[in-house]
Amino acid sequence: MFVLKSTGKPGRRSRFLFTTSIAGLASIVAVSVSADAATKPRHSAKARHAASRMATGAAISHRHDAIESTDRESISVSAQRVRSHGPEVAVTRKIMDRFVEGTNPMQILAMTTPGANFTSTDAFGLDTYGNTFYVRGFTQMQIGATLDGIPLGTQGFANYNGVSITQAMIQDDVAGMTMSQGAGALDSFSAQNLGGAMTYTSSDPKDKAGGKLSQTFGSYNAYRTYARADSGILNPTGTKFYASFARTNTNVWKGAGYQNELQADAKIVQPVGERGKITGFFGYGNFSQANYMTLTKNIWRRLGRDATYLKPDYEKAKQWAYYGQYTSDVPPGYQGILSNDEIGDYAWDASQVQRTYLSAVTGHFDLFDNVHSDTVAYGNVSSGLYGGTNNFVTSPSYGTPTLLADGSVSGVPMALQMAHADMRRLGFTQKFSIEAPHNNHIETGIWYENNRWVYDTRLYEDGLTSAHNWMSDFKRGTGHTWFEDTYNTNTFQFFLQDRWTIMPGMTLLAGFKSLTQTTHGGTKNDFTNQLTDEGWNTYYRHPANGTLSASSAFLPHFNFDYHFLGHHEIYWDIAENLRAYDYYSQISSATPWGGLGNSSQSAQTVFDANKNVLKPERTWNYIIGYRYDSRFFSGSADFYHTDYYNRLAAITEGSSANARSAYLNVGRETMNGADAMATIRPVKGLEITNSFSWNDAKYQTESINYGGSTYSLKGKRQVYYPKFMYKANLNYTWRRAMFNFNVNYISSRPMTYLNDETVPPYWLANLNLAYNFGKIGFAQNLKATFGITNLFDTNYIGGIYGAASVSGDNNANLFVAAPRQYYGTVSAEF
Repeated sequence: MFVLKSTGKPGRRSRFLFTTSIAGLASIVAVSVSADAATKPRHSAKARHAASRMATGAAISHRHDAIESTDRESISVSAQRVRSHGPEVAVTRKIMDRFVEGTNPMQILAMTTPGANFTSTDAFGLDTYGNTFYVRGFTQMQIGATLDGIPLGTQGFANYNGVSITQAMIQDDVAGMTMSQGAGALDSFSAQNLGGAMTYTSSDPKDKAGGKLSQTFGSYNAYRTYARADSGILNPTGTKFYASFARTNTNVWKGAGYQNELQADAKIVQPVGERGKITGFFGYGNFSQANYMTLTKNIWRRLGRDATYLKPDYEKAKQWAYYGQYTSDVPPGYQGILSNDEIGDYAWDASQVQRTYLSAVTGHFDLFDNVHSDTVAYGNVSSGLYGGTNNFVTSPSYGTPTLLADGSVSGVPMALQMAHADMRRLGFTQKFSIEAPHNNHIETGIWYENNRWVYDTRLYEDGLTSAHNWMSDFKRGTGHTWFEDTYNTNTFQFFLQDRWTIMPGMTLLAGFKSLTQTTHGGTKNDFTNQLTDEGWNTYYRHPANGTLSASSAFLPHFNFDYHFLGHHEIYWDIAENLRAYDYYSQISSATPWGGLGNSSQSAQTVFDANKNVLKPERTWNYIIGYRYDSRFFSGSADFYHTDYYNRLAAITEGSSANARSAYLNVGRETMNGADAMATIRPVKGLEITNSFSWNDAKYQTESINYGGSTYSLKGKRQVYYPKFMYKANLNYTWRRAMFNFNVNYISSRPMTYLNDETVPPYWLANLNLAYNFGKIGFAQNLKATFGITNLFDTNYIGGIYGAASVSGDNNANLFVAAPRQYYGTVSAEF
């Protein structure tokens, strides 16, 4: 699903020439396949079978094998198709260590993976509100994600059906990750997957007791502390565990406030004889921040990169709220610069707090020499506070606001709107793999999950001379409830697949999955009229309630893979995918329950009518690719085509209090694309990688009706996604020193349905240096690193949040990305 919602100076020519000259050191893009990992001996029955197939030339390995590879080559376009399909990029811990510690894993994936793009408001990439991640036209909301087999749900803003990887696990404890850029993966459980799958693997406790400490300092008073303790093997049965902690804190780079994250992980592994093991995992995340303000392109261009919330100028905040709410004018001095809607977009502040607890027990057992079982039982509890100053309501205790002769405002034409959110997920997965006769590897499994999501919104009065405390606890029962939403969702998925080794090196997979998800809920209570009577000047809040189901009994998947002549591989991938409906709140812009109707046509009426016409989104994905790998050169090329059916779109225009919203089925979309990449390793320690990506995603519908007008989208490009991307990475290791330079080019992105407004293109570069001093005293691997993000201080629009408009620069939904920042880290193992 996509959302539609109605900046700085371009990069300098010198930057362009410098980055392109560095990037041009190698042609196209690459990732290397580890030859040693393909023949590394295994000890379990399942692994012994995989190794035996390697010996016959099948060159098939399990996903975790590439991640745990100790080879010098750490990025691989992998042939791992036992559990995934299509071209798969594996990023190991060694590659992750090239970047600033604590960097969002999705950001690292984007910098190392062709066809992927990640943007954020902060250098670490932690801001869930301002993050945007795309892979081959699909967002993080449309890509499956798992951690050690635990379904993570969508990786978007709020934890309403899962948890972001940055809050599920400390980045330092991630052993590796893969990005399947194919048509998805049958065994990657997700109800949102339309194409592609992200898989994260946590590190195991070490066999020897020890630990690690690292300390990072950086720009804007940033610091990050990480500590981990490993127990080592504790007894003859092999019990071992680790516990770790991380704290990241930094001031926001514009405006007032800070960003803070506390994390804790613990993992215990208990072998069960020679045929299995049980693992327990616990992850805790506590993330809070002062949000960055979303901008229109006009605000960015007129007022610059630093345009943000009005805090700490309280009188100005009251004045602008008055103009936005009570007039159609703008304050003196802003005529011809900002519109009245843009004045209303400015506010005193906004913030978010997210807390999450994730726990799981997993069991792997070799039931027989040819039958293996993997079980995951998990629980996930999250809470959140999301909100900020609402310029379109009035704190009633001070009467009706008026504009005084001196330009000040009596009364308080604004209040704090804060959503109190709670999520509880319980689920399990069960998989079996069978090594069947005649070179067949059969896998089957089920997934069940129940999720309850609560989203209650309250109003808190601001004072005559001072505003609210943006990080108050906002205890339950405080404030004035505006509306209460509750959703309950049940999800069931089944898959069955068989991978047949036709001949050494040639495999064919055929399988299918069944998916059904039913969500019941919506508005539980709405108190808009009561608050209006109390003087809050509230407006229509779109109450709607009901049930929607998305299901398909047969979603097929086919994959062919052929390794030949030692260095060559060709493959193709075909799959049909279905995406269940999103849910969030009655005012959200991208769900069947949210933002519907108006005061003259109720949201409930629109919802009931939509039930008869809405269908869940489907895609057919087709991919064909070629890969070559040798010691000195690796290269690959992929072409893909996607047919979208029942494309769902949320359209929003206007200010918060006068939004014109719709949730429509806009028909079909087609997407054609290609990725090419190459890596050269001319001398020992030097690796130069280049990649180029092209994506042509276009809507095919000739008529949509919105706001009483009819529009044709035929041939219009998909909003928010670039047509061209270019990446280059130069990494040089000499003895104990490491130098890494990477650069990305992102072409312009349409920001409206009709493509009449675009986000400008940009170049972005990062630099990282490291030196390992080895063993000094009792410290081992004493390492110092230095990193510069946004090396050339590019002023560019990064993330885009919310729905797009049909046309025009009509919505404040753009985030300016972080400026140049510096980070230094010292770490040591013990």
